[in-house]
Amino acid sequence: MSVDTPILSEGGAGGPGGDLIKDSTTQDFMRDVIDASREVPVLVDFWAPWCGPCRQLTPILEKAVRAAKGAVRLVKLNIDEHPQIPGQMGVQSIPAVFAFRDGRPVDGFMGALPEARVSAFIARLIGDVDDSGADIEAAEAALAAGDVNTAAQTFGEILQKDAENAQAAAGLAKCYIKTGDLARAEQTLGLVPPAKADAAPVASARAALELAKKAGEAGDVDALRAKVAADPSDPQARFDLALALNAKGDRQGALDELLLLVAKNRKWNDDAARKQLVQLFEAWGPADPATVAGRQRLSSLLFA
Repeated sequence: MSVDTPILSEGGAGGPGGDLIKDSTTQDFMRDVIDASREVPVLVDFWAPWCGPCRQLTPILEKAVRAAKGAVRLVKLNIDEHPQIPGQMGVQSIPAVFAFRDGRPVDGFMGALPEARVSAFIARLIGDVDDSGADIEAAEAALAAGDVNTAAQTFGEILQKDAENAQAAAGLAKCYIKTGDLARAEQTLGLVPPAKADAAPVASARAALELAKKAGEAGDVDALRAKVAADPSDPQARFDLALALNAKGDRQGALDELLLLVAKNRKWNDDAARKQLVQLFEAWGPADPATVAGRQRLSSLLFA
């Protein structure tokens, strides 16, 4: 399915900017965002009427989208009226902006960024400032396949050419995390320019680093399994088991344990299980199959 309404640069339905900028609903999200993003990138602005920073950010987003002259669209979703989609995507605070391309989320940021940073974000999204995409994809594929040395070398070469490449820095940090060198991972993330500190790859690497630190405190998987078996109602043991499973690469196991905690003991430790799930989703990335499946299952629990 594709959106067959032409893009309007000025005027038209929906006010200034026409179909470049529109409000959407849960029912229309597939058409307005998923399908539309197969033509041009689509930004989704999750907002609410009571949110002061949202009122600051939305006009900046609208201005930047109009300035891109059809290279990107903006869809606004009121989370009070339509909570299902932000719930599925793990949105915890607003404003939150997600960028979709080819039907899937590829980048994003949180908070009311200044105009220059919003413009830079859109420029990166539409490919105006970075031609190293193929090398990035190759490095990320190597990392996903477990070839950490090749991935680290490629990320390092990209950074030699472009020291401010946030995606490469985030990738290199994840390589260090894979090898257990958390100090160098933290040092690498510290080199990311402030203007790019909110980029989705950096947030993902930062979340992965925090998870790696927690995993060192979680304990042995077998011992934790035995502890949970001895007392299935012990939420801390189940929570620690989820962290230990994730550290071993068992994402499905980690999801199962945390989702069970959400289902049976949602309020435990100030909603810790749901918050931990959101951190896992951030660390794994929005397009990871485990993230997609986990968000769907979490949404089913929260909005059943």
